[in-house]
This record gives sequence, C-alpha cells and structure tokens, in this order.
Amino acid sequence: MHTPAEAARLLAVRESWLRRMAGRREIACTFVGKHLRFSDADLRSIVQRGSRPARGDRATGHENRGPHPRRRVA
Repeated sequence: MHTPAEAARLLAVRESWLRRMAGRREIACTFVGKHLRFSDADLRSIVQRGSRPARGDRATGHENRGPHPRRRVA
C-alpha cells in the first residue's frame, strides 16, 4: 500500500490532485481506517483511466482532428 505522497511520486502527479480526485471518488483508492492509501491495483486503474487512444490513422496518414479554422491574412 502506498501513501498519497508515494503514489503521487510514482504517477508523476501532484499529491494535491491525487487527494482531491480520491476525495471526490473519481479515482481508485483504498481507505485503511481513516488513512488514504493506494494499492498497486489502484495505481494501475488510475493509469488506465488516463490512457487515450492514439490520434490519426496510420493507414492513410490523416489525423482525426476535424475541420481546421481558417487563418486570417493581414
């Protein structure tokens, strides 16, 4: 079990962010009595929650960004 400070260091995030998100129950966490802790499974869940699919289509070379705004010419 990891303390919030240890978990924040392992995840490379601020401890305050980790505590805030855990307090809102938006990320996986474990309470041992009244003490907030993070198991290895909790940390894996937090990392998985933050993963995003790659942008773009390798087959066509096109990115999936949608329409581009026009630039103004001065």
